Amino acid sequence: MAAVRTHERVLAQIEAGLTAGKWTIGERLPAERALAEELGVSRPSVREAIRILEAMGIVRTAVGSGPTAGATVIDRPAAGLGAAVRLHVASGTLPVSDVVRTRVLLEASAVRDAAAGAWGDADLAPLREHLAAMAVPGIGVAEFLERDQDLHLGIARLGGNQLVEAILSGMRAAVASYVATGAGAVEDWPGTAARLCAEHEAIVAAVARRDAAEAERLMREHIEGFYRETGLGEG
Repeated sequence: MAAVRTHERVLAQIEAGLTAGKWTIGERLPAERALAEELGVSRPSVREAIRILEAMGIVRTAVGSGPTAGATVIDRPAAGLGAAVRLHVASGTLPVSDVVRTRVLLEASAVRDAAAGAWGDADLAPLREHLAAMAVPGIGVAEFLERDQDLHLGIARLGGNQLVEAILSGMRAAVASYVATGAGAVEDWPGTAARLCAEHEAIVAAVARRDAAEAERLMREHIEGFYRETGLGEG
């Protein structure tokens, strides 16, 4: 059995403290020296653990000696997820096909929840704003794709499942990478963009009339259709 490194023991102890409510969101962890003494480890081990927690989106650090210095507990679950997924896709160990299938699973569930959610007409306004922006003639590819992702995350947010939203938000960079590659591979981008706009309109319309089954079907076809069209699954 591999030996547990000291900073991993620190991470485990901090996790236990967070779970027990010893530190809550918005509170600062003890200073590095105090934390090292409390946990019975070296300051470098504490420092390494804090750096890992910051990369994971669990704490935010600030230098200095004032009231905002040190590590403060926050809640940014998408931060670590995004970095991890993006790097694994870049290294080739996480196939784009897996990202796509995961999107389908999560977004199909999210759009069903959105269609069945407790919201008012005003809550659909951000989605319709993205739809209108994407339909503007001559919109640049980069802006179109940015709005595209904002729309998808807006639908997930409407679904109300914070973990699903966080995972999709964390996957954003990886999704943006393969979608941009796909957009560059299509011969008739304006035609593809028009089709994507129509599909987005249909998905939002299904959510608006609370047709969960239709919204899910359209979302699946939308994500899988773009993947097939661009040829990203070939080779």
